[in-house]
Amino acid sequence: MKSMLRKFSMTLILAGGLVGCLSTDAEAADKKVLVYTRNHVTNGKGFVHDNIADSVKAVKELCAEKGVIAEHSEDPAVFTKENLAKYAAVIFSNSNNEAFSDPAQSKAFTEYVENGGGFVGIHSASGSERKNPDFKRILGGTFKWHTPNQKFNVIVVDPSHPSTKGVPSVWTWKDEGYLCDLVPGLHVILEMDTTSVPKPPREKWEMKFEGNRFPLAWSHTVGKGRSFYTALGHDIACYSDPVFRSHIQGGIFWVLGMAN
Repeated sequence: MKSMLRKFSMTLILAGGLVGCLSTDAEAADKKVLVYTRNHVTNGKGFVHDNIADSVKAVKELCAEKGVIAEHSEDPAVFTKENLAKYAAVIFSNSNNEAFSDPAQSKAFTEYVENGGGFVGIHSASGSERKNPDFKRILGGTFKWHTPNQKFNVIVVDPSHPSTKGVPSVWTWKDEGYLCDLVPGLHVILEMDTTSVPKPPREKWEMKFEGNRFPLAWSHTVGKGRSFYTALGHDIACYSDPVFRSHIQGGIFWVLGMAN
C-alpha cells in the first residue's frame, strides 16, 4: 500500500509539473509584441540611431527565449484599434521624433495602453512625440538633454524588479546620461549617479535639478496598462551585453506580466 501511495504521489507531482510547463507555454504562445522604430521629422532633420537594427534583433531574441513572438515595424499605419488588439505590448526601441502621422493613430495607441496594453520604451523612445502629453504620460517623461557618451555609475534603486535581475547594485556603464522631464508617481528602478559623470561639470549641465541622482529607468501603470522605460542603450554594443539584455528582458516581461 505504501509503495502504491508513493507511486501515486510521484505521478501527481510529475503531472503537476507538466501542467505548470504547459500553462507557461500556453501563456507565451498567446503573446505577441510589436517592436516599433519610426524616426521621422517633417523637416527631415531628426537624428536616427545606428543601433536600431541591433536593438530590434536583441528584442526579438529575448522575447523568443520565452516563446513570445516579436514583430517589427516603422509604419505608423499599424496604430489602429484592430491591429493593436493583436499585441500584448508595443515596444518603442530607439524611435525618435514623430511616432504617429495623424492624431487618430495617437488616440488608438493611448486607448490601447489605457485599456490594458503594455508599453516598453528603450533609450531614445523618450524623444518620440515630444509635444504629445498623452505619450509623455504613457512613457513617464520626455527627453530634454543628455550628457556626452561616457562611463558613469548606475545605481539600482529597486533590486526586486525583474529588470534589475543580474544588474550590479552599482553598475559602471558607458552610455548617454539622459535627463527627462518626468511625470509624477513613477516607480524608479535605476538612477544615474550624477557625481560619477566626468564631462561636462555638473554646473554646466543644461538641465538643473536637486540632488545627485537622476532616474534612468522606471515603471508605472497607465489605466489598466503597464509601462516600462529605460534610458540606457545608445551604443550598438549594448545589445550584445548580457547585463543590459537581462535588464531590458526583465522590463519587457514585467510589462507582459510574465515571470523573468
